[in-house]
Amino acid sequence: MTTAALFPQTLTDSRGFDIARAMLEGFNKHYRLFREVSRGAKQRFEAADWHGQQQAQAERIAYYDRRVAEAAERLQHEFGAGELSMDVWQQVKLHYIGLLVNHHQPELAETFFNSVTTKILHRSYFHNDFIFVRPAISTEYLDDDAPGGTPAYRVYYPRAETLRATCEAVLADFGLARPWEDLARDVDAVHAALRQELEMDSGRFRARPNFQIQVLASPFFRNKAAYVVARVINGYRDQPMLLPILHGAGGLVVDAALFDEEDLLLVFSFARAYFMVEMEVPSAYVQFLRAVMPRKPRAELYNALGLQKHGKNLFYRDFLAHLQHSSDHFRIAPGIKGMVMMVFDLPSFPFVFKVIKDEYPAQKETTREQIMGKYLLVKQHDRVGRMADTLEFSKVAFPLARFEPELIAELQKHCASVLEISDRDDDGQMELILSHVYIERRMVPLNIFLQDASPEQLRAAVIEYGHAIKDLVAANIFPGDMLWKNFGVTRHGKVVFYDYDEIEYITDTQFRRVPQPRNEEEEMSGEVWYSVGRHDVFPETFGPFLLGNPAVREVFMQHHADLLDAAFWQAHKDRIAAGHVHDVFPYDEAKRFARQRG
Repeated sequence: MTTAALFPQTLTDSRGFDIARAMLEGFNKHYRLFREVSRGAKQRFEAADWHGQQQAQAERIAYYDRRVAEAAERLQHEFGAGELSMDVWQQVKLHYIGLLVNHHQPELAETFFNSVTTKILHRSYFHNDFIFVRPAISTEYLDDDAPGGTPAYRVYYPRAETLRATCEAVLADFGLARPWEDLARDVDAVHAALRQELEMDSGRFRARPNFQIQVLASPFFRNKAAYVVARVINGYRDQPMLLPILHGAGGLVVDAALFDEEDLLLVFSFARAYFMVEMEVPSAYVQFLRAVMPRKPRAELYNALGLQKHGKNLFYRDFLAHLQHSSDHFRIAPGIKGMVMMVFDLPSFPFVFKVIKDEYPAQKETTREQIMGKYLLVKQHDRVGRMADTLEFSKVAFPLARFEPELIAELQKHCASVLEISDRDDDGQMELILSHVYIERRMVPLNIFLQDASPEQLRAAVIEYGHAIKDLVAANIFPGDMLWKNFGVTRHGKVVFYDYDEIEYITDTQFRRVPQPRNEEEEMSGEVWYSVGRHDVFPETFGPFLLGNPAVREVFMQHHADLLDAAFWQAHKDRIAAGHVHDVFPYDEAKRFARQRG
């Protein structure tokens, strides 16, 4: 297509501007509601309304799709948008770009445009000319410049003798409407930790001329914590600082002071729920976070801020760029094949692609809709660092030539209902199109990791596995299938669950002991002779499936034997049913001030 055709010399159709304005009104409504529920996180934290926080977290995820549906319906009703010509849609896009020039969330608005457009236009009619394949509006140096607006971060310029006072100001300036348990004690702890960090190189602290502490203006709320995200600059040294704030017995407490990028990467992990953050200019927050976590992809940072639709958009752009600069082939993913999911990967790309199969073995009493419901449950739940986030895509086109024949055959055999192979496009390439696919961060399956592990690695992984189960229990999640193959090991050595088709809420599960046999016939029976309900679980029966390896069994029984006892599970179920929300810490227990004070 020529430049003249793509960018008409005159905007001749009056509908173009009206459609663009209506589209932007739909986005503005979405982000206004998004900000309202995110802003409310501060009040919920102050009131210790943990259930309200969880509910708001889950409900916010659905906001985007509702607004997209509303906008698409309006455009269809008022303008007959689905029947408009290519020329009109090109003019709509150009008008939309003009409306975004002074907008504070242009990148999100572009993604909203893409979502609405692709919902309206049938794929056979759809062209990249209509969407934002690349951003049209730069977000560099974008900040809240409105009268009375709040910049993305505050800056403090302490001297050595005023550093403690600055630490106190950093905490006080958030204006949390709840008393502190002992603010002086916590300020002392933060001040001492910061001085120790700054003195690591020279043995003494010297404030250089440009010594400053930059602090993002809004706390980050998640689960039962508020996080102060900051950056400490002293001369050529530049490092993050993260201060988690919790509710103690007598008021608010600073729980730790974290200065290592690795600590922040765990807090902002893809296996944790999205933060609630009040932001006028999200790109400014992402730019700040990139400065303290340069290895974290922008897509994952937008996800962490609850802007997962734009995160998906950035991920897909990264994926297309990777395809363009790589030549390896998609293959069946290594490991034991799943019963309900077909999993494939691209060796050079750190993600796996999961497609729901058309049919399942008899022992898997499930449906496609139920499986999708489980993945939605995980999306909306607090993942406590133990459940991988998934990106859900529809109508994804892959270059057919990049697929191994064995993988194509398996997809045709098991996933025919979601598979389409297109005719050749304008470039003469054929495409493999999946109408529905989940994409997850690739990890080493735990069963494969244990096979190749040294004794020390095996011990650490088995202990981590037990902690993963217990963190899931604390979050009211029963994983269902606890086999090693359903868990993965991250590059940080964390064990994460990623097979969701059998998960249930702990509160919906009945934990029972195996009854004592009443006679010799029952005792010698090779079959289950007692009644088993749909939601009954017998933890003592986990052992034969998990502990066949003597080395694994020894470590497991030493650290996590309670997982084989129904009383452990029932006690947690009773506490959750009584309204208790457990604390799950996304950082090393040894770094907690409470642990150090104890």
